[in-house]
Amino acid sequence: MLDPKKLLDDLLGSQVPGTGSTVRDKAGQAVQMAKDNPLAAGALAAVLLGTGAGRQVTGAAVKLGGLAAIGGLAYKAYQNYKNGSAPAEAQTAGEPELLPPPTDTSFHPSQAPQGEDAFTLTLVRAMISAAKADGHIDDGERQKIAGKLSLAGIGPDAEKFLMSELETPLDLDTLIAGAQTDAQKLELYTASRLTIDPDTRAERGYLDLLAGRLGLPDALVDHVEATVSAAKVPASDKAAGKTAKAASKTAPNSRW
Repeated sequence: MLDPKKLLDDLLGSQVPGTGSTVRDKAGQAVQMAKDNPLAAGALAAVLLGTGAGRQVTGAAVKLGGLAAIGGLAYKAYQNYKNGSAPAEAQTAGEPELLPPPTDTSFHPSQAPQGEDAFTLTLVRAMISAAKADGHIDDGERQKIAGKLSLAGIGPDAEKFLMSELETPLDLDTLIAGAQTDAQKLELYTASRLTIDPDTRAERGYLDLLAGRLGLPDALVDHVEATVSAAKVPASDKAAGKTAKAASKTAPNSRW
């Protein structure tokens, strides 16, 4: 049976409960066996992204688990936006403090009106849609991904779900409908931004379109950009040259 929360943890390389390793470690071993197409990082998201992964989430988010990490990042961005901080202030030296969203806010998973599992699958679909944004996942790439997913050891149900999503045409209306609250809309965008670093026009265009369809204010999007950039580090020396694209707008008071 598919476990949505475990799959989301796998995608972000979160700690596997009861073990001393992460899925990122397992996928890293898989990469060694797939020398014909080495990946920039070992997280399962890198399998979806191919060599474009570039950066990965830092330890604070990994330790929280995928659902709490996305909610925590979205909540942190929202708080900075509401407080009128400049987005650049969210980027601090070293790993930023990241906490789960408070239980009494709509960012906490327990507050999901459609249920945690249903919304978790929406976040996974958002990440997969973002991974497909630059159009590099064609039939040949999907075959390579299928082999690497098997090596990653995520289980047949998760493999089947991911491959089905990769083969399904983008349906932005359905994806957006999966976010039922303002907080969930922000989390959906945050998950998408976590998946990719918009280094191409196609990726940047997809994120801009998504933000627009979700009705997110530009200044709030800028805070997500800054917060996510601060939570990601180069995945390899090759990726060290990539710089985070911090925004410079000052946030007005929140409408939420």
